[in-house]
Amino acid sequence: MSNAHDSGSPIADGIRQSGPMQEQTQNAAPVAEPAAGPAAGSTTGPASAAVRRSPVQRRSAERVERILSACAVLLDEVGYTALTTKEVARRAEVPIGTLYQFFPGKDGLLGALATRNLERYTDRLSRRIAAESPHDIATLVDLAVEEFVAMRRAVPGFGVVDFGAVGREEPTARHLLDTEIDNNTAVADRLWALTGGLLDPAASRLAGRVALECADAVLRLAFRTDPDGDPALIAECKRVLRRYLGSRTD
Repeated sequence: MSNAHDSGSPIADGIRQSGPMQEQTQNAAPVAEPAAGPAAGSTTGPASAAVRRSPVQRRSAERVERILSACAVLLDEVGYTALTTKEVARRAEVPIGTLYQFFPGKDGLLGALATRNLERYTDRLSRRIAAESPHDIATLVDLAVEEFVAMRRAVPGFGVVDFGAVGREEPTARHLLDTEIDNNTAVADRLWALTGGLLDPAASRLAGRVALECADAVLRLAFRTDPDGDPALIAECKRVLRRYLGSRTD
């Protein structure tokens, strides 16, 4: 992606442990792949089941980024269902034990990727907002849709896992970002903080959720129709969101 802010990792910069854990060595023995779902003892909340521990050292952070990037590329090649942690580790050139130091399993890995995508998207959108200072909801909608479309076209794996598992409705896929609320609600809550008072606070959460569900459905159709995104459907998505959210302004 051409203008994404990739200098840091939202996973690597996440919750730190009280002290560093020593990494497994490169010759660590493979371990069996855990069953899908949250790890035993995991708690509910944002990304709690996604990351077993956050990297402390720079080398660890680089390995986590390499694992997530390998996962994204493999999603384009084999899809959501066929992805395995063993193949991700092989492609990232790390021992499978190293992957399991940071991720409890496939769902945790995909949750971390969805979290990274959301962080990069909100960072891109925040930069556009700061540069262009939108004064109305129509302009803000255009920026939000354009940044999503740009990532969908350029970011590996984004068509399979963007901020959730695209087109999948099983519970684990719908809760990649947060174990308590579904992916779209989590994204709507994040995006609402960027509206800068352009929307009526009384209707904020419900309107944001409805708008996001509409955008999700129309943009999915746009990329199903055309691999680069059907321009007419993208324009229609903007039009629908402008009119709907415009009716929620003060």
